[in-house]
Amino acid sequence: MRIQLWAVSAFVIFSFAVLGQEADKKKVIQSIQNRSEQYGQIAQKIWNLAEVGYKEKQSSLLLQETLRQAGFQVEAGVADIPTAFVATFGQGKPVIGIMAEYDALPGLSQDSIPTKRTLGGNSGHACGHHLFGTGSVAAAIAVKEWMKETGQKGTIKLYGCPAEEGGSGKVYMVRAGLFNQADVMLHWHPNDENTVSASSSLANKAGKFRFYGLSSHAAASPERGRSALDAVEAMDHMANMMREHVPSSTRIHYVITNGGKAPNIVPDYAEVYYYVRSPQRDVVMDVWNRIEKAAEGAALGTGTRYEVELIGGVYEVLPNEHLVSVMGSNLKSVGGYALTSSEQAFAKQIQQTPGMQTVDLATTNQIFLNHPDPSGGGSTDVGDVSWVVPTVGLGTATWVPGTAAHSWQAVAAGGMSIGRKGMLVAAKTLALTAIDLFKKPVLIEDARLEWLNKRGTEFQYKSLLGERKPALNYRD
Repeated sequence: MRIQLWAVSAFVIFSFAVLGQEADKKKVIQSIQNRSEQYGQIAQKIWNLAEVGYKEKQSSLLLQETLRQAGFQVEAGVADIPTAFVATFGQGKPVIGIMAEYDALPGLSQDSIPTKRTLGGNSGHACGHHLFGTGSVAAAIAVKEWMKETGQKGTIKLYGCPAEEGGSGKVYMVRAGLFNQADVMLHWHPNDENTVSASSSLANKAGKFRFYGLSSHAAASPERGRSALDAVEAMDHMANMMREHVPSSTRIHYVITNGGKAPNIVPDYAEVYYYVRSPQRDVVMDVWNRIEKAAEGAALGTGTRYEVELIGGVYEVLPNEHLVSVMGSNLKSVGGYALTSSEQAFAKQIQQTPGMQTVDLATTNQIFLNHPDPSGGGSTDVGDVSWVVPTVGLGTATWVPGTAAHSWQAVAAGGMSIGRKGMLVAAKTLALTAIDLFKKPVLIEDARLEWLNKRGTEFQYKSLLGERKPALNYRD
C-alpha cells in the first residue's frame, strides 16, 4: 500500500510540474505576443536603417537600449568591434545564450511592395537580419521575465553579433572567448518556411586581392603601362579554369570591385573580391591557397604586384541532433501562421516576379522537422560558435514561400507584416527552448556529450582568419 501511495504521489507531483511548466510556456508566448507591436516597430526601424556590416551603429544601439530598459546588463564594444555587445541577466549555471544579427547587405534597396522599386538607399535587409536581431531580443526578454517571476537560477545572455554577411563578426567574438561560459547557444534565421533540421553549412574563406601596376595613355603610350586590370582578369581566368578541378560541392565567387576609371587610361590599380566555400573547411583552405597562387601568377605574367587582405573565414556548422529535437518540439508547439487576405494578395503578386518559385502559400502555417534546409548552401559565422559551444537554430517563414535569400523579394516581405509574423514564431520558439534547457539540465548534458563525440575531445579551435583584427572597413 505504501508503495502504491508513493507512486500515486510521485505521479501527482510530476503531473503538476508538467502542467506548471506548460502554464509558464503559455504565459511566455503571450508576453511576446502582447509586445508584438513594439517589436515590430523596432524591426522596422532597423529595416529602414539598413546598416551594413560593422557600420550597424544605430541598429546595435537600439537593441542595446531595448535590453537595458528590460533589466539586462549590457557590455558594448566587445571583441574590438564597436557594434558588438553582450547583454546579461542572472548569474550562475546554466548559461543559455541567444545570438542576434542586424547587418544589411550592400545594394538591394527595396520598398515593402510586391514589385521591384528601390527606396534610393545603398543597402537593404535581403537576409532579414533586422528580424533576426529583434526576434532574438524579444526571446531573451521573455526568458528574463520568466526567470524573475519563477526564481529560476542561471543566466540568460543575448549576444549582439555584427557583420555576419562576409565580415565574420562571430569569429572575432569566439576568438575573444565571449562564448566560453555558455552551455548552449540558440539562434534562428529568416527563411521561406518554418523548419528545424540537423543541416550543416558551407565553410567559407573570403578576401580582397589588390593589384598595382603603372598607368599610361592607353593609345599614345600603352607600352609604358602595366595594367592592374589585366592582372585581375588573368587571375579570374585561372580561377574559372580551376572550377573543373575542385570537388563538385565547392563554390568560387568573385566580383571586380575596382577595374579602373577610364578606358583610355591603363589602370594602375584594380581589386577583386573572392569567396571560396565547401562543406569541409580543409577543402576551403586548399582551394584558397590555389587561388592565391593564381593571383601570384597573374601578377608575374602582367608585370604587376599584388596584395591580399583576408576579410572573412568561417567554419561549417556542427549540428546537434539532441538540441534539434528540443527546438523542433517547441516549434511544433508554437506553430506557424496563416496569411490574411491582403498578405495573400501580396504573396501571389510577388510569386509572379522573376526568380521566384511557386510554392503553396499555406506552408507558412506548416512545420517542417528534419527537412533539408535550403540555407545549407550558404555560409555563416554561427559555424565557429558551434565548434566551441553546442548550438542549435531554426528558420521561420518571414518571406513569401518560394523566395530566395539575398533578393529584393526578401527585402520587400521583410519590411511588412509577413516578416513580422515569422519573427514572432522564432522569438517564441527560442524562448520555449531556453526554458526547457533551464528546467531540464539533462538536455544540456545530452547535447554536450553528442557535441564532444562529434567534435572530438582533442579539438582546439583555430580561426581561419589567424590573428588579424576585425575588418571594420570591409564594406568601404
